[in-house]
Amino acid sequence: MKLIQLDLQFFSGEKTEKATPKKRQDSRKKGQVSKSQDVNTAIVLLAVFMLFTAIGPFMRDSILGIFTESFQEPMLTELTEENVQTIFLEMLRKTAIILAPIMAVALIAGVAANIMQTGFLFSTEAIQFKLEKIDPIKGFKRIFSMRAIVELLKSILKISIVGLVTFLVIWQRMEEIMTLSQKNAAAAMAILADITVKVGLYASAALLFLSLLDYMYQKYDFEKSIRMSKQDIKDEYKNIEGDPLIKSKIKQKQREMAMQRMMQEVPKADVVITNPTHYAIALKYDDQKFDAPYVIAKGVDFVAQKIKYVAKENDIVMMENRPLARALYDQSEIGQAIPEEFFKAVAEVLAFVYKTKGKI
Repeated sequence: MKLIQLDLQFFSGEKTEKATPKKRQDSRKKGQVSKSQDVNTAIVLLAVFMLFTAIGPFMRDSILGIFTESFQEPMLTELTEENVQTIFLEMLRKTAIILAPIMAVALIAGVAANIMQTGFLFSTEAIQFKLEKIDPIKGFKRIFSMRAIVELLKSILKISIVGLVTFLVIWQRMEEIMTLSQKNAAAAMAILADITVKVGLYASAALLFLSLLDYMYQKYDFEKSIRMSKQDIKDEYKNIEGDPLIKSKIKQKQREMAMQRMMQEVPKADVVITNPTHYAIALKYDDQKFDAPYVIAKGVDFVAQKIKYVAKENDIVMMENRPLARALYDQSEIGQAIPEEFFKAVAEVLAFVYKTKGKI
């Protein structure tokens, strides 16, 4: 028996269950989400090289303009403390004009790649300083872990495929490359620029394909890392809903307190209508509170016997009326006036009670 219990405890501790929504939310707050950094890199590179194809002529003319001005006008100008700063700022401004579109596209692509993977997420948990991050033993384990081996294999695969794609693109243009020495500088630069952009586009596309595979792996690895055991789910439920045993005790205590308050109201009743053994309904008429008699206590079986006992102790009239008692129990609530269809029957009962007590 002990062996079976130990086996059950062992299996209940295995993380075989999918993460609950709360577990996912807690992980997200800590910055733990499924994300591939390769997707960001591939999208940024692809966006930048696509930008080169769009604004290549503008960049060429701008760069040539900077070279022209750098080698012509400043060389004919006498450099002084006053004009050095002006020349430097002018060159810096023109360089910024060239680089600004590239930086902007890279920034937008990087942000978009992150949002596509994780949505809008901001968490300072991942950048908080923790001593365990500089623990040499844990660092050694991370270096030689299975995850590190997988990352190494991924890196080798990326280098191999991207290198192969780059080689194929260059090999197709090998004839043009071999004849560059026979062309003028402008034509040679144009060919080299075109080859560079083509290599960048094809390599980025290949890297994007690999990054999608990596994203699927990262998602699988993340789902595996946040799995929960059956005991974890039970503990989480207890933390959210409270311990079922404690909740049942609280509800029991609440019922006892409600019962006690109800019994304290029974002595104020005008009449108790009974089944006679299973149901008991205590009624009172107070024209300052309701226009009709209202229920101050009701119960079935044990509670009904308790109501009858308290009523007897306080000389409350008890009337046996089986159908009326059952109907009132089913269709009326404590503290509420009785339904209109029972007015006549209850009025006859109260008239008899008041006559018996000499109130009418």
